[in-house]
Amino acid sequence: MVYLSCFKVSEHRVNNPNLYPYNVFREKDIYPFVFAPITIFYGDNGCGKSTLLNLIAKKIQARGYEDFTYSQLGIDQFVSECTVSYGEDDYGHELMIPRGSLYLKSEDLLYEVKKVEQESALVNGYVFNEMRINNLKKEQALLKLNSPVMKGAPSRLACILFNQEKYSNGETAMTVLMDSLEPDNLYLLDEPEVSLSPANQVKLAEEINKLALYLNCQFIIATHSPFMLGTLRAKIYNIDDKCMDESRWQDLENVRYFYDFFKKHEREFE
Repeated sequence: MVYLSCFKVSEHRVNNPNLYPYNVFREKDIYPFVFAPITIFYGDNGCGKSTLLNLIAKKIQARGYEDFTYSQLGIDQFVSECTVSYGEDDYGHELMIPRGSLYLKSEDLLYEVKKVEQESALVNGYVFNEMRINNLKKEQALLKLNSPVMKGAPSRLACILFNQEKYSNGETAMTVLMDSLEPDNLYLLDEPEVSLSPANQVKLAEEINKLALYLNCQFIIATHSPFMLGTLRAKIYNIDDKCMDESRWQDLENVRYFYDFFKKHEREFE
């Protein structure tokens, strides 16, 4: 599904070379980005791929976009100068951006994981105190935590405790991320692979492929992970290049670096 068909950043140039976000694309050749069901913005840190996602999210009013008060005038003006076009259904009618559309940043994901850790710490503290003060066994303390007398959502806290005992931070992040993705939506994901192992990065990419193919989702993803790049069935724009043109994943600098590194150590794997 393609809800958002094209996006073009502003070509306007301002006198102040440091005004954000005009400064990000000051030296770039500006052409429309034409989106597929899955589109990737590839680039090194500081290339502007995260800025692109945020500008798109703000332009289409997706949940999660950021405003920067120190440069709000620049951002609002820049976004107003950007242009978008939307996809069409089988009858040629323009599609609406789904209400559930979401811009999810890597720091948002890490924040959710941190909340899980903090809630887990609260549960552990409660259980420890019950064991120490009331001489209860751990199982008894957990039963008390889940009793109807307790207020809030103790069953959720007990589940969090179980998850923290069973899963790593990366697996918790994977769970939080997958729980955020629902059918019939547009998602803008900024480096969703952060904290995920290579195996989980591939697993996430495969799930995104399924959501795009079977469940009417569209994804615009910023990443430089070779595992995501090689697994996603995506159109890739190389934001490192001046023209920000399409590229094959195997030609990208970060992917070639991995290839050259393992090629250099090839004999050690034999």
